[in-house]
Amino acid sequence: MQDIQKLLPFIRPYWRRAVVALILLTSLVFMDLSIPRLIQRIIDQGINQHNQQLVIQTSIIMVSISILSTVVAIANSNLSVQVGESIARDLRDALFTKIQSFSYSNLDAQQTGQLMVRLTSDTVAVQRIAQISLRIGTRAPLLIIGSMILMINTDRNLALTMLPLLFVTSIIIYVFVIKMEPWFRSVQQKLDSLNTVLQENIAGARLVKSFVRPDYEQKRFDVANEAFTDHSIRVMQIMSSMGPILTQCINIGMVIVIWAGGIQSINAKLTIGQIVAFTNYLMTTMGPLTMMTMLSNTWASGMASAHRVNEILDTVPDVQDDPQAIELPEKIPGKITFENVSFYYGKHETDPVFENVSFTIEPGKTVAILGATGAGKSTLVNLIPRFYDVISGRILLDGVDIRRIKQDSLLKHIGIVPQESVLFSGTVEDNISYGNPSAEEEQILAISRIAQADGFIENLSKGYATHVEERGANLSGGQKQRIAIARALLTQPQILILDDSTSSVDVETETKIQDALASGSNRQTFLIVAQRISTVLKADKIIVIDNGHVVAEGTHSDLLKSSQIYREIYESQLGNGLQFSKTLHLTETESLK
Repeated sequence: MQDIQKLLPFIRPYWRRAVVALILLTSLVFMDLSIPRLIQRIIDQGINQHNQQLVIQTSIIMVSISILSTVVAIANSNLSVQVGESIARDLRDALFTKIQSFSYSNLDAQQTGQLMVRLTSDTVAVQRIAQISLRIGTRAPLLIIGSMILMINTDRNLALTMLPLLFVTSIIIYVFVIKMEPWFRSVQQKLDSLNTVLQENIAGARLVKSFVRPDYEQKRFDVANEAFTDHSIRVMQIMSSMGPILTQCINIGMVIVIWAGGIQSINAKLTIGQIVAFTNYLMTTMGPLTMMTMLSNTWASGMASAHRVNEILDTVPDVQDDPQAIELPEKIPGKITFENVSFYYGKHETDPVFENVSFTIEPGKTVAILGATGAGKSTLVNLIPRFYDVISGRILLDGVDIRRIKQDSLLKHIGIVPQESVLFSGTVEDNISYGNPSAEEEQILAISRIAQADGFIENLSKGYATHVEERGANLSGGQKQRIAIARALLTQPQILILDDSTSSVDVETETKIQDALASGSNRQTFLIVAQRISTVLKADKIIVIDNGHVVAEGTHSDLLKSSQIYREIYESQLGNGLQFSKTLHLTETESLK
């Protein structure tokens, strides 16, 4: 219940509607409890005494109460739905906002399928708890308490006879609900796994098809689907067994009432009307107990989901602003200094990505980070915008430790073009202006020319208004990369990080992009992560990384003389095959002409 209590603040904005719903519910309970007493009156004072007028009057009162209770029930349901849906909306918003605040390490620890279930299935389960609590969940306990009081009022001895049965039934239900919560949590975990497989398969559908692996993916899905189904069946089997058990308890109670009440009636200690009223109150007591059992799956599922929702809401982002963090000025030089920086993933220093890395990037210079696959190049540049925090050492921006700078302020001065060009559904123009929605059309066109994207965009069916499909499915890899470069440039950052972001464009286009960037009037600091040697030839400084250490730095000509690793990379890509590549390029150009 602690997990439920943690979510109570989400109901505070709607407490007035919730209170009105509970007041209506309470009045509804009183009306329900009045019916058996009116039935007793009809039997004892009307039918037995042949008082037709009393029978008619009491019947009219019962019909009026029934109509009024229907109106009250509808009003209660409407308010309950409003409160429940509003809580679900706010909860989804809070979860989404929380996820947006996660650092890369937090996102690394979560699977997309798990987060999707938290935002959808788990939120709906919590919403159902809120609605049920304002309707059946609160009505049932009030009916039970009221019925037991009226049973005692009708006949104390007969009521005391029923108390052991009611106590045992209540204990069974309580234990049942408590024991079911871990089961429902397990079901939700299996649903997580199922959603993860489904999300990965849909996202990688083209890859699955290209490698002819639908059979393998079908088996993965079947395993996850079967596990989810098995757990769900076990839970529902236990759930379904409770119905017959409680029905048996009700039947036993009815037999006791008729047997004990019948003996008292024969001895003139109890009237027929009292027996009928007592029977109705017994049904009003046991009925809600049965109802609560049928709803216990909702309660157990909701408690499990509340726990899972709180796991997200309670997660503290690994990267946070220092309380004394500062704002950067509008214009900054953009000097970056790494001082003995070490980093590793996870909580234990078992396999560091790099150790004691130190270098300086001067303002307005182009610096390339070169190294083999897995050398840690992308991780290195991800530390600059604080997607991750360093484990030891520090990174300085114009002499200030970036951990003392507000994240939003830091990111305003940094443009990033990641390895994977992520595009959103919308138009081409929407994607380019994503980081600067107020940009004018002339700015978008100018930036697109620098990114060498204007040519292919103008040839699209609707130009800049062309709709981009999910994940940019209707664009090539090179087109997506050029749109991503334009998107980063439009924010006018002082520091631009290109993380292997021209790998899908040809060398000629890549050269044009670099030349256009270099000729810009507002000289920026460029960090280029690359594996292709042609990408880094014109850099002011090239930093070579190997096995988690900076092994060399300097210009292209300097490194050819001083660094064996750089020389080996150069020769493997451009050395022996350089002349052949030039000849091939000229031949292809002549063929096109």
